[in-house]
Amino acid sequence: MHTPAHVRPTDWWREAVFYQVYIRSFADGNGDRVGDLAGLRAKLPYLRDLGVDALWITPFFPSPMADHGYDVADPRDVEPVFGNLALFDAMLAEAHELGLWVTIDLVPNHSSHEREWFQAALAAGPGSPERARYLFREGTGPDGAEPPNNWPSVFGGPAWTRVPDGQWYLHIFAPEQPDLNFANPEVVADLEETMRFWLDRGVDGFRIDVAHGMAKPDGLPDMVPMDDTGLLDDHGPGDHRFDNDGVHVVHRKIRAVLDQYPGTMAVGEVWVSDDDRLAQYLAPDELQLAFNFKLLTADWSADEMRDAIDHSLAAVGQTPAPACWVLSNHDRPRHVTRYGDGEVGTRRARAAALLQLALPGVAYLYNGDELGMPDVDLPDEALQDPMWFRSGGAERGRDACRIPVPWSGTQPSYGFSSDAETWLPMPRGWAGLTAEAQERDPASMLSLYRAALELRRSDAVSGDGLEWLPAPDGCLAFRRPGGLVCLVNFSGSPVPLPEGRVLLASADVAGGSLPGDAAVWLQA
Repeated sequence: MHTPAHVRPTDWWREAVFYQVYIRSFADGNGDRVGDLAGLRAKLPYLRDLGVDALWITPFFPSPMADHGYDVADPRDVEPVFGNLALFDAMLAEAHELGLWVTIDLVPNHSSHEREWFQAALAAGPGSPERARYLFREGTGPDGAEPPNNWPSVFGGPAWTRVPDGQWYLHIFAPEQPDLNFANPEVVADLEETMRFWLDRGVDGFRIDVAHGMAKPDGLPDMVPMDDTGLLDDHGPGDHRFDNDGVHVVHRKIRAVLDQYPGTMAVGEVWVSDDDRLAQYLAPDELQLAFNFKLLTADWSADEMRDAIDHSLAAVGQTPAPACWVLSNHDRPRHVTRYGDGEVGTRRARAAALLQLALPGVAYLYNGDELGMPDVDLPDEALQDPMWFRSGGAERGRDACRIPVPWSGTQPSYGFSSDAETWLPMPRGWAGLTAEAQERDPASMLSLYRAALELRRSDAVSGDGLEWLPAPDGCLAFRRPGGLVCLVNFSGSPVPLPEGRVLLASADVAGGSLPGDAAVWLQA
C-alpha cells in the first residue's frame, strides 16, 4: 500500500472549494508570455490567502498544443513551456506546506497524434497491435473513400481522418487528438500507469477530461439524428460518441487505483443532463465527484437557478457524492459576461458568488472569478482555439474566457508576465481589475470572495442539504442546517431583508433592504 507524502483525511474534498488554474493564463514565471509552474508556485500564498482548499491544474504535459494541452504527447512528463518534473515536485511540496490540496488533469479519451503510440500505429499498418490501441477502421463507399460512419467532430467537420494506406481513425475532437480504444487492455493499463506516476509523486487527485467519453458502442453505428450537439451541450441517447454504458467499466478501474492511495479523489467532466444518468457516474465504486453544469448553463433568473439547484441535488441524492457547483471554466463564457457584462454582469456575478458558496457540497472557482474577469472580444488574428479553425471561422471558440489573469500595475500585461505581450492579448483598461488594486478595496470582488470563503469555514455554512424558504417574487431563499440563510434577489427591485444578523452581502444593505441583482447571507 502506498503511503502518501502527507497525511490526508479520507474525505477532505467533500466540502472543499477548488480553484481551477488554467496554467497558460495564470502567471508567467520566466517571461516567455505563457503561464507556467514557476508562476503558479509564486502565487501559492495568494491562493492560500484567498481561502480556497485545493487546486485543479489544467494539462501541463508534453504537447504540440493543437488544443492547448488537451492533446497529450506524453502523459508522464512536463511540457518544457511549463517547466519540468523537478519544478512540479517543488510546487506540489510548497502547496502541501501551505495547506492546499493539488489535483491535476487526466486526459484519457484521446492522445496527441504526436504520441509515440500513434506514430507507431501509423507506421505499423492495418490489423497491427499498434493500431488496435486506437480506433482505425476501413472507409465506406467506393474504394473506402467515405468515413466509416457519420459521426461529427465536436470541433467541426467529420470525426474521421484518412491515413495514406486508406484506413480512417476516429477523433471526436481535433484530428490531432485520436481517440484511444478502451476495449484494449494495453490502453487501460497505460492509464493506470499514468495515474500511479502522479499519485506516487503526491498529487491528491484528478479532474477527468471528457469523463463521459472513452467507451464507444460496438460496430460504431451511425448517429440518428446526426445532430452535432456541440462541445459541451447535452448528448442525447442518439449521440453514440458519449455516455455509453461501457464507460462505467473504465471508471471502476480508475477508482480501483485511487482506492490504493487513501484520501485521493477524482472529479469527472460529465456533460450528461439527465439526473439518473449522471448519478451512475457517482456509484460507490466510481467517481467521487462529477461536475453538474446546470448552474453554469442557467440564465440569471430565480426559476432557472432554483431548477438547476434542485436537479443538481436530485442527481446526487441517491449516491455517496456531494453536489459539485460550477459557474465558469475554460470552456464556457465567464459568468460576468453571461449575466450581462459591464456593471450589470459584475453586480450579478457578485450575487452568484454568494449563491454558489452557500450551497452544500463542493464548489469550483475558475481563475479570475474572484477578480470578476469578463470575457474579452479578441480580434480574429489573435484567436488560437481549434474550434475557430475547424469551423472555418463560424465558431469563435473559447479564447475569450482564457485571457491571462491581471495581477498588478496599470498596463498590459498587468504583472502576469515580465513581457508586455501575452499568449492571448490582454486589453487596456484593466488596472482596476488587478488583484493588487482589489486587495486594497474592501468593496472589491476579491474582498467579497475572501470574506465568503472565510465564512464558509464556519459552523453556519455546514451540514448536508438545504431547506427552501418563502421568498418575494423574483427571489430565492434557503437555509443551511448550520443556520445560514442565503437570499438572492434576481429582480430589478429592492426587497426587505429577512430577520437575522447580516454576515455578508454582495451590495449595500444598510437601509434594511436587499437591492436587485444582489445576495445576502444572514445568521437566522
